[in-house]
Amino acid sequence: MNEFIPPILLRNPHLQSLLSSAKIRRPMLQRKAKEMLSNSICYILDCGKGVRLQGYYSGHKNQTHCDLAILIHGWEGSADSLYILSAADYLYRRRFDIFRLNLRDHGTSHHLNPELFHSCRIDEVVGAVRQIQEMFPRNRIFLGGFSLGGNFALRVALRAKEAGIYLTKTAAVCPVLNPAGTLNALETGCFLYRRYFLKKWRRSLRIKRLYFPDLPGLDDLSRFGTLTEMTDFFVRGHTGFADMKQYLNGYSITGNVLAKIAVPAHIIASADDPVIPADDLNRLALNPYLSVEILKYGGHCGFIENYRFRSWADRRMADFFKS
Repeated sequence: MNEFIPPILLRNPHLQSLLSSAKIRRPMLQRKAKEMLSNSICYILDCGKGVRLQGYYSGHKNQTHCDLAILIHGWEGSADSLYILSAADYLYRRRFDIFRLNLRDHGTSHHLNPELFHSCRIDEVVGAVRQIQEMFPRNRIFLGGFSLGGNFALRVALRAKEAGIYLTKTAAVCPVLNPAGTLNALETGCFLYRRYFLKKWRRSLRIKRLYFPDLPGLDDLSRFGTLTEMTDFFVRGHTGFADMKQYLNGYSITGNVLAKIAVPAHIIASADDPVIPADDLNRLALNPYLSVEILKYGGHCGFIENYRFRSWADRRMADFFKS
């Protein structure tokens, strides 16, 4: 696999990060992914304990023995995020059937569950992947995730054997490693990311309130000026965790967390990621099943390799799955 070396004008990490979700790419990607999207069917998954999650399955008509790739988006993204559509289309063209999963309260799924999303809700994502496996049995099932979705993918892989999930491989692009470090990077780094996530989170909570008006704390979201303030409030009121530190540690994957992962897993990361501190990669457990690839460039979930806005990460994920 060739190393990712973008043109000089595309090497800025903030540009790479913004291009991963830039609206300018949507018309082109939707045209390119027309076949995959036209074969997409919405499913509501029974994830156990009354939890329901939403996702979209795209299968190849009149073809058998296709592998299945399950893809998970990042925080405040969705199954229709551009980086998900890009990866899904690339894999679909290589004869993977695709399932694009929406996390709770993402995409158009706010009405499905009364409780709010939070990042420690791993059991329902494990349940979703198990349900997908039962609905679409394959000899080979792959799991891929981006950002927070990459974090979820690795945690699902960690629990796969115990849950009766038979994953062939798992790939995570720029996964959240140490949530406290990511929150600090968002608060102290480029203001664009902080503003973006505050805006998206507030919008999501307003939608949630339309369906569940009795949920406490959703009436005046403008009172929160930072992500830290907002996280602290909702952790204490809606997660069952005593404080923000306990909550953030609850979905950290540094230290010994991934020591017992027993599914071949590959992390694709960039040294210049403005959201995920690269130093945290050195704090991952050593495990023969876990490999880490650190690129000099790429930003956060960017890896845009040319002026046609094609993603190197899509190709890398497909190559890892096929190898």
